[in-house]
Amino acid sequence: MKRKIGLLLTLVLLVPGLMLTTSCSKKVVKDDAGAYERTDLTSSQPGTQAPVEQGRITGDDAAARALSQEELSARERFMNEDIYFAFDQSVLTAEAQRILQDKAQWMQSRPDVSVIIEGHCDERGTTEYNLALGDRRAESAKAFLVNLGIAASRMTTVSYGEERPADPGHNEAAWARNRRAHFVIQ
Repeated sequence: MKRKIGLLLTLVLLVPGLMLTTSCSKKVVKDDAGAYERTDLTSSQPGTQAPVEQGRITGDDAAARALSQEELSARERFMNEDIYFAFDQSVLTAEAQRILQDKAQWMQSRPDVSVIIEGHCDERGTTEYNLALGDRRAESAKAFLVNLGIAASRMTTVSYGEERPADPGHNEAAWARNRRAHFVIQ
């Protein structure tokens, strides 16, 4: 009896689940703002055409896809390349200045992009001191970008002090990775 009830419950749950997962083919589309939207591939609206038609991709579609991959790669590089600071410092190193120059060029070619600059510290020092140091680091990066022609209104700064370490270790190598400014595209 228990076996029949278990089988019946399995069927009752499995059949509707299968029906929901196979109802329509869907495609995930990323819009310009980076938001994902699901669209129905079986749409028969006049004037709309799926980019892939019977297995063929047009040259324009391939170029657009390559451009969007290139743009996605550029966005990832922008956000994944942090600048680093010496212990107890907010002065930009030569390497940090080079990275910020690259970031400024990227931002100049995308005037609609706004950025949050996060200031981070290692775990040494008090919470209050590290929050102030993280703020000085973020503001230092922002000032450098403003001097390169990026509007200050496109950038906001925030300090996380020691609260969001990139490396949870407790040694000099970990501390060096945590003394940074990180960039987030809004």
